[in-house]
Amino acid sequence: MPDPIPPFHSHSAPPIPTQPEPDWQEDWELALEQPPLSGRAHPHQHDPQSRRKLVNRLARIEGHVHGIRSMIEQDQPCPDVLLQIAAVKGALDRVARLILDDHISHCIRHAIETGNIEVELEELQRALDRFIG
Repeated sequence: MPDPIPPFHSHSAPPIPTQPEPDWQEDWELALEQPPLSGRAHPHQHDPQSRRKLVNRLARIEGHVHGIRSMIEQDQPCPDVLLQIAAVKGALDRVARLILDDHISHCIRHAIETGNIEVELEELQRALDRFIG
């Protein structure tokens, strides 16, 4: 009776079960189909200095992503690439946190003062659902 488990050969690694890759293009197209979140509550005019800081952070993240692409093109070790991807994810999370903090301290406060809080909270909830979900 043959052994049901094939012998392991050192020259070939056992297959790693994989999950289907998420279809980012489909997610992107779905996001574009939804109506824009902003503009219904109040005009979002933020402090130019805060905006400049966010733009600078995003430019650094963009450069970092370009560096990751270069690492992959140069066949750098996978653990090194993964560490850089984790750094980018962390940087994007920090940008999102800054945007959320600014939204709460300025936009939500403005909505409370003008009596437009329901629309503003609805927009925030929709954005958070997409961000988290």
